Amino acid sequence: MSTSSLSFSSKELQDLALAWVALGVAFAIFFAGGGQRAVSGILQGGIVGPILLSLLTAGMGFLLHEVAHKVVAVRFDQIAEFRADYGMLFLAVVSALAGFIFAAPGAVHHRGRLTRREHGLIALAGPATNAILAFIFVPVFVVGVLLSSEFLALVGSRGLTINLFLATFNMIPFGPLDGKTVLGWSKVAFVAFFVPSVLLTIGAFVSGFGF
Repeated sequence: MSTSSLSFSSKELQDLALAWVALGVAFAIFFAGGGQRAVSGILQGGIVGPILLSLLTAGMGFLLHEVAHKVVAVRFDQIAEFRADYGMLFLAVVSALAGFIFAAPGAVHHRGRLTRREHGLIALAGPATNAILAFIFVPVFVVGVLLSSEFLALVGSRGLTINLFLATFNMIPFGPLDGKTVLGWSKVAFVAFFVPSVLLTIGAFVSGFGF
């Protein structure tokens, strides 16, 4: 049973907020097509809408992914805090300007003794949160369609697609990604999560849903 309580230091809250805003800006530029033309288009058409859309979809997906890692780590009596990688956040914005996106906003660092199962569950928490968010965005899309709200429908469809992608990408069993840790803990858990995520993500991208 955990004896730790969930808390956030001022530095951690600052890093989470900075990462969220930077990713919101980066993805707004990326979805507008990247480059100077994208920036000009956003400025001419209004900057609030595109950035708000990215904050609610991509930004929220990244933010809650990291918070989920922390929550489960603390549940297992770990000392855990998120730290933003300022260099990678800068790269996210620059890559968006170049027409592609590379986002690695930072990571939750934790210390303490863990079993393989606990380590695997901490890793799985992030992608699992993205999968849950993807399903949450479904009714948002439906409501947007029913209300004829283009913005709300786009929030729902883009939120669904981005979070499916984040769940799948982070479960790739390579390098520092969560999938390698999950696979090392349980092949059954890895396959049960990864295969459906891949199929749903491919379906979303092939259909062009959210773009």
